[in-house]
Amino acid sequence: MDYAWILLSFRGRINRAKMWLALLVIMCWMIFLGLLVVAIGSLFGAAKSFSFGVNDIFLIFDPATYRSLSKADLLPLSAKMILTPLFGWVYFVTSIKRLHDRDKSGWWMIPFVVAPGLYDQLTDRFDLSYAALPLGLAAFVFMIWGFVEMYCLKGSRKTNRFGPDPLQPIDTGPRWEQQSEIEMVPRKAGPPPVWYVKRSA
Repeated sequence: MDYAWILLSFRGRINRAKMWLALLVIMCWMIFLGLLVVAIGSLFGAAKSFSFGVNDIFLIFDPATYRSLSKADLLPLSAKMILTPLFGWVYFVTSIKRLHDRDKSGWWMIPFVVAPGLYDQLTDRFDLSYAALPLGLAAFVFMIWGFVEMYCLKGSRKTNRFGPDPLQPIDTGPRWEQQSEIEMVPRKAGPPPVWYVKRSA
C-alpha cells in the first residue's frame, strides 16, 4: 500500500476501509507525539498535559494565545504549531479522496468540516437567541451528513471523473482458461491417454 499517496496526495479515490485506516493512523500518531511532547516537557519541567484538537487550528491564529504565553507554554505551543497543520493536511487529503470515491468534489469539505468547525469555534460569541439556533442546527446536520458520506456509504462502483473504482481488481484482462490450452489426445492402443499442451498456445 502506498501510504505517501494515501496521506499526502489529493488525486484519486480511496474506499471506506482506507479512510478508517487513515483516521486510525492519524490518531495513533497524535497519541504518540502527544506523549513524546509530555515526556520531553517533563524533563524540562514544562508540559504536564498535551492534546490535539480542532480548536488548536484556530488558537494558532488567535493573537490572544501569544499575549499570555509563558516559558512552560512554549514547547506545547511550538508542537501544536508544527503538528496540527500536518495532521489537518493529512485529514483533508484523505477526506477529499474519499469524497472523490463518492463522486463529490473536494469543495464539499467546506459544509461538512470547515463550517461546523467555525460554528463551534464562534459559538461563544453568539448570544443564546433563536437566531443562532438555525445556524447550530445547520452545522449539526452538515456534520452528520459529512460523517455518513465519508465513513459509512459505499463509493461509486464504476470509474468516475476522479479515477477508477478502488475496489476494482487491478488486472482487468481476460482470465486464463486452462481448458483452452490443454487437450487430451487419445492413442490408438496402449497406456491411458496423455495430456499435451496445444502447439498454438
